[in-house]
Amino acid sequence: MSVTTPRGFRAAGVAAGLKASGGADVALVVNDGPDAGVAGVFTTNRVKAAPVRWSQQVVQGGVVRAVVLNSGGANACTGPAGFQDTHATAEHTASALSAVSPRLLLGAGEVAVCSTGLIGERLPMPKLLPGVRSAIRGLSRDGGLAAAEAIMTTDTRPKTTVARGSGWTVGGMAKGSGMLAPGMATMLCVLTTDAVAGPATLDDALRAATRVTFDRVDSDGCMSTNDTVLLLSSGASGIEPTPAELAAAVTAACHDLAQQLIADAEGATKQVAIDVVGAASEDDAVEVGRSVARSNLVKTALFGNDPNWGRILASVGTTAAAFEPDEVDVAVNGVWLCRGGAAAEDRSKADLTGRDVTIRIDLHAGDSTATIWTNDLSHAYVHENSAYST
Repeated sequence: MSVTTPRGFRAAGVAAGLKASGGADVALVVNDGPDAGVAGVFTTNRVKAAPVRWSQQVVQGGVVRAVVLNSGGANACTGPAGFQDTHATAEHTASALSAVSPRLLLGAGEVAVCSTGLIGERLPMPKLLPGVRSAIRGLSRDGGLAAAEAIMTTDTRPKTTVARGSGWTVGGMAKGSGMLAPGMATMLCVLTTDAVAGPATLDDALRAATRVTFDRVDSDGCMSTNDTVLLLSSGASGIEPTPAELAAAVTAACHDLAQQLIADAEGATKQVAIDVVGAASEDDAVEVGRSVARSNLVKTALFGNDPNWGRILASVGTTAAAFEPDEVDVAVNGVWLCRGGAAAEDRSKADLTGRDVTIRIDLHAGDSTATIWTNDLSHAYVHENSAYST
């Protein structure tokens, strides 16, 4: 259940001293396969971290043999020196890997870099680079879980997945529990496959997958500077699935990881699915679902076990979606509290004492649907994010 489940991949996770806790903080994923195709999707935040800008350039080359990731520092808003640190990390990784695996002979342009942690501080390179060497020594086919643990920040548990095709596999790992909002991916994620697939096919599959999974996770409305999703192919299975088959497996892996992300959202006591139906277009459905997901009034009501459908309807009304206010229906956990824009069933029938919550909104404006996943807003979220930098 990890990035090393597909054939042709090794991984490692080690402690390099970047985290004050002393926990694992450097991860490495290496592609040993006959192929080294890659696709990537990145944050649309205009303030992009140095590793994002570096990896965007690398992905354009269509070949990636290694991904080095660190927690304990985002390397964002660090200026030209921070970008040089990313470049130096890629060069060091390429050189050290080539020295121990001469058949790879990779250059810095085949190494993607990902970082996560506090914004605004440079990485301690005298610790990071030896950590990379340690990770190289620890590379193994069983190293996927250790790599997933090394990229955690405020996560409470590692997030890994596997989706199986006919004779080929997609594996993955992700981190993220805060700053989860769309702009592509909402976190760091590395996906691997041993299927035979070129960069264009990988790109189509990845973008189709993220559009309906990571892009629809909206925990707190805050978009990160470091969001990165990478899909690597080793071709080690020797099997070339159809584009549709590959896209389905990648989507399944992304969906599983997205649900793990929202389940581990900072301070969350509720895991919420907002199903919008009867929309005039998919874009309308997404806009309505996202508006409800981002309402602090809705989120705090859910934390208090209050099925306050009026707050939901008010959020729907802030959108530009096509609908008539006196035709909208709203259900909470299967109880239709609002019919035709007015009160319907007794709100006391909607049980919110459990963790899982489903909000269903019928706009009666068309046939399009979309689901947005979010969580409640708790005291613990406020505490964690007010004390995060210390």
